Amino acid sequence: MPDRPGCWLLISCRLMSPSSQDVDGPARVPLADRDRIDWHNHARHQLVCPRNGVLGVSTPTGMWTVPPDRAVWIPAGVAHAHRAYGPTDMRAIMFDRPLNPLGVDQPTALAVSPLLREVIVSLTAGEELTDDERDNLERVALDQLRRAATLRLRLPYPADSRLRNLAEILLEDPTDRRTLGELGMAVGAGARTLSRLFREQTGMSFPHWRTQLRLHHSLTLIAEGESVTTTAAASGYSGPSAFIQAFRAYFGMTPGEYCRSRPGRDSSPPPN
Repeated sequence: MPDRPGCWLLISCRLMSPSSQDVDGPARVPLADRDRIDWHNHARHQLVCPRNGVLGVSTPTGMWTVPPDRAVWIPAGVAHAHRAYGPTDMRAIMFDRPLNPLGVDQPTALAVSPLLREVIVSLTAGEELTDDERDNLERVALDQLRRAATLRLRLPYPADSRLRNLAEILLEDPTDRRTLGELGMAVGAGARTLSRLFREQTGMSFPHWRTQLRLHHSLTLIAEGESVTTTAAASGYSGPSAFIQAFRAYFGMTPGEYCRSRPGRDSSPPPN
């Protein structure tokens, strides 16, 4: 099993029993806030998404923060771990190796249509289905996956040990406002070297990477019921306005719109 890619998944959480990891078919796994499913992999492809709550999905090369309108496709054999933010109803369906409706060989985030969401719920509800009913639902799922929009929402995790140490600092405290040069003094590398390595290993600049980290963190706080003002401050933003603008640019909606769009939630946005 690969090295764990960061403390973000490991802090203040309750490890689920090994049986919750042994998923080879459609599954529903209720998770309490901060519950974690430890590192594992599957012999088949897995599509995982939350019915409600927010699910953190980690692989050795990156992490995703997944609300109910998104899912992550995890190819067979890829090690991954999960963590819940707020009470989370995790749903997972499996596909044989020859089936690859997305045509990708790396973990990939995708938008979940209302129809695909209901198909996943039906397949994982625990109700007795005939073979024909299950086959029909799986065909609809495959068709919807072929149509699904893939999303560039992975927060890449760097391989260089200095970048990993820097990432751990910011994952531990997203409000840390030190410059790359100042952080470099803490990890033993100059700003120019770190900047080059960030672009080479994550495909983005350090400021872009830090912004994505803060926005991923903000989604977990909103899932746990924090207000917009509290979330903005705890995610390193100078105020709610700057946070709302960045949240809208990244997620395509304001925090209040996001809360109203979540299945199983009331229509009230988090209070300011």
